[in-house]
Amino acid sequence: MKITTWNINGLRAIIKKDFIRDIFQINPDILCLQETKADENTVKELLKNLKFDYVFANSAEKKGYSGTAMLSKTKPLNVLYGMGMEEHDNEGRMITAEFEKFFLVSVYVPNSGQKLKRLDYRAKWNKDFKEFLLNLEAQKPVIACGDFNVAHQPIDLKNPKSNYNKTAGYTQLEIDAMTELLESGFTDAFRYLYPDKIQYTFWNYRFNARARNAGWRIDYFLVSNKLIDKIKDVIIHDDILGSDHCPVSLILEDF
Repeated sequence: MKITTWNINGLRAIIKKDFIRDIFQINPDILCLQETKADENTVKELLKNLKFDYVFANSAEKKGYSGTAMLSKTKPLNVLYGMGMEEHDNEGRMITAEFEKFFLVSVYVPNSGQKLKRLDYRAKWNKDFKEFLLNLEAQKPVIACGDFNVAHQPIDLKNPKSNYNKTAGYTQLEIDAMTELLESGFTDAFRYLYPDKIQYTFWNYRFNARARNAGWRIDYFLVSNKLIDKIKDVIIHDDILGSDHCPVSLILEDF
């Protein structure tokens, strides 16, 4: 089974590029998208050429903002939008699909913002998101994927010293929250397979960052520890353009 996640930074924009071709080349069984910036009808219309049998979209109340989508070749047993908490569920940031053997959560974690103005809200989100995942995990194994908006370790960003506690995505609060989430029963699948590999999933559009590979690894697959032996590979498709993020794929064997 191959699951691919990608923060596309706007569906209307990326669809005009090589997006359809790129997804056909990756050929995932399930595709999770973040930052669609489109309503449900638009998502389904623009993605119909991908030929997935099932398409789900969760849109923000604010037009042209945030939003997630999940496309699957297999019909889920159940689909849940958001966390079931009003304070978190108006920005279209989560879709959870229940399959026979696992839950799959596609998430676009809130950015703490310029000058860290949303850091307090991010702390509340982190706490509630962890509880949400643990409630799922009590029922069956969980795979959570998407843009987590945090570089967990110094190896996960180009300039850790200059960004530490100054830039959204690399504050101690955000780092600690990811550590706590992992310690509660989850594994960062890429870092599990590649403990010393330097590879990024996001590059700022400014400063010629991608050409210089001055990036961050903030897009993850977090996998229930019960599924560790199923992880065959995690591929960061950093050769694929179209967004300020690149796609990431998890390959599971015997699953």
